[in-house]
Amino acid sequence: MKDFKQEFWPDMKEFRDVTNRFYQGELTTAQYKSISGEFGSYAQRGGKRGMLRLRLCGGRITKDSLRFIADSIEKYQIDRIHFTTCQTVQLHNLTAETICSLIEEAWEHGIITRGGGGNYPRNVMVSPLTGAAPEDSFDLMPYAAAASDYLLGLIHTVKLPRKLKVCFAGSIENEPHATFRDLGFVANPDGTFAVYSAGGLGNNPKMGVCVAEQAMAEDILYYIKAMVDTFTSYGNYENRARARTRYMQDTFGPEGYRNVFLQKLEQVMHSEQLKISVHPEIIHKQGDGTISHPRVTAQKQPGLYAVYFHPIGGCPNPAIMRRIYDTIVPMKDVELRLTPDEGVYFIHCTASEAETLLQLTDDGARNSFEASTACIGNHICQIGLRDSQALLKSCIDAVRPCGFAEGVLPRLHISGCPSSCGTHPIGSIGFRGAVKQTKDGPKAAFALFTGGCAELGKEKFGEELCVMTEENIPKFLIELGHSIANDGETFENWIQKNQEKFLKIAETYAG
Repeated sequence: MKDFKQEFWPDMKEFRDVTNRFYQGELTTAQYKSISGEFGSYAQRGGKRGMLRLRLCGGRITKDSLRFIADSIEKYQIDRIHFTTCQTVQLHNLTAETICSLIEEAWEHGIITRGGGGNYPRNVMVSPLTGAAPEDSFDLMPYAAAASDYLLGLIHTVKLPRKLKVCFAGSIENEPHATFRDLGFVANPDGTFAVYSAGGLGNNPKMGVCVAEQAMAEDILYYIKAMVDTFTSYGNYENRARARTRYMQDTFGPEGYRNVFLQKLEQVMHSEQLKISVHPEIIHKQGDGTISHPRVTAQKQPGLYAVYFHPIGGCPNPAIMRRIYDTIVPMKDVELRLTPDEGVYFIHCTASEAETLLQLTDDGARNSFEASTACIGNHICQIGLRDSQALLKSCIDAVRPCGFAEGVLPRLHISGCPSSCGTHPIGSIGFRGAVKQTKDGPKAAFALFTGGCAELGKEKFGEELCVMTEENIPKFLIELGHSIANDGETFENWIQKNQEKFLKIAETYAG
C-alpha cells in the first residue's frame, strides 16, 4: 500500500482548526460536516462528541492495525466501537482533541481516514474470506488493495458529486453487494471479472448495470477510472439527493448508461496506462487436528480454519480488542477480516487456535437471528430517525427465552432511516425507521420489508409491507417464530409456502 501520510498531512491544519471551532460552538453542524466528513469524522447527535471511521481495505485488520486499535481504546478510554456494513471500524464518543490525534496516529500505522466520509471514494469492500474460502476462484485482496490505492490517489485531484463505493465479490453470497454498488467486480472462475455499475441502496435503490462480463483482472483500474469519469461528467452536482451514480440510470436508461460508460472506458484505455500486476499472498502455514463448530469454517488451506464472531449489533465490548490482540500475537499468519454484516472472521487458524478463539468470543451472537445487522442508530447518528441498536436488543431479549432452533427466524437487517446503513432492502426481513400515526398520536415505528436477497443470480430488493410501532416488533417476531417452529420449518422454507400467513401475522401487529 502506498504511504499517503505525506500527501494528506498538510490537510490536518485546516481540519484541526474547524474541529476545534465546531466543538467550541463557532460552526453549525452542517458547516462542520462539509469538511469533517472528508476525514472520516462526523459529529454525533447533540454535537458534544464525535466519531471517527477507520478505513480498512477489504475489512482487513492486521496485527499491527489491531494493536493500534487496542492501544487507542485504552489511551483515550473509548467506550464504544462499531463494525460497519462497509467493513470499517468506527470509534465513538470522542472529544475534538482525541479525533485529531487519532487521525494522525492512524496514519502512522497505515490506516487512512481520508475519504471515510464526504464526497469521496469510500472504503473498498471485499468478500471477507477471499483467499481462504474453498470455493474461491482467486484471491481478491490484492486487487482491492490496488483499487484502494488508486482511489485514494484521486482525493486531491477529482471532485466527485458525492460518495463512490467500489467492491469485489468472490462468493455466491455476494456479501459486499457487488451487483448493486456504484462499481462492483464479481470474480469469474477463469480469473476475469463481471463488472456492474451505477447500483446502490438508500433512497430509490437500483441494481447495477452489467458493463462487462469478462473484464481482464489486470484492467480493473481502467474500469474504475471510467466510472469516475462517467460520474464527474454526468453525475448531478446541483441536487445532493440525486448525486449518486444510480440516478444516471434514470437519465440514460440502463442500456443508455451502459453505452455511456463503455465510451468512457474506451477513452481511458486509449489515453492512460493503468494495467496492474498483483502478487497474491501465499500462506505456507499448516495445521493438524480438526474442529467442527457452527462458527468455524474450513479453509482451502489444509488444516486451517476461519472462526466467526458476531458481536450483537456489530458493537463489541471495546476491551475485547486488547484480549484478541494478546491472543493472536503468537498465532502465525492469523488476522481479522470484518464482514459487510458487522461481524468478523479470524482467518488462518489451526484447530487448536480456533478453539481458543471460540472460547474468547463466546459472548457474541448465538445464532443467525442474533447475528442481525443494525446501523448505529439515532442516539448517535445525526440523520438517523430511529434507534436500530435498541430495537435489535429488545428483539433478541424477547426471542431468546423462546428457544427457537437455528433458522426459525432469519437474520434481520435494521436501518434507522432510508440511508440503508443497516441494509434493510436486502434482508429476508428488514426494518427501516419510520413514524406511525395512531389514535394516541404519532409513535416511533419501523417499516417492515420482506423478500430481499443479495445472493448472486437471485438479487432482489425487499418490498415494504406495513409499518409497526417499536413495541410491537418483538411481539411480531415471537408469534412468527412460534408459527414457523410449529410447522417444523426454517423461515426460508416456510415463507415460500406461507406468504399469506406471514402477511396476516404482520397485519395483526401493524394495526
